[in-house]
Amino acid sequence: MKPSIHPEYGPVVFRDKAAGHAFLTRSTLASSAAKRIEWEDGDVYPVVDVEISDRSHPFYTGNARVMDTAGRVERFERRYGSGRQDGSERRSGAA
Repeated sequence: MKPSIHPEYGPVVFRDKAAGHAFLTRSTLASSAAKRIEWEDGDVYPVVDVEISDRSHPFYTGNARVMDTAGRVERFERRYGSGRQDGSERRSGAA
């Protein structure tokens, strides 16, 4: 590797403000010198605040909204018609 062209790679604490969760990992991303945190091992590390992580994202927490696709199709057909010119109904199963 060429010297002095790569960013510094070191320990950083990522803190999820929404869930109140923090984890220590290694990254090239470093926060400003003013934002530092004392970790569980007693050392002080730079901290990066994130808005969302696996602890607060709806997909991982199970709080995701389920979309009612069948109801949306029926509402669309009521509003705009079935779209068939010959008057035949839409089949709901495979032929």
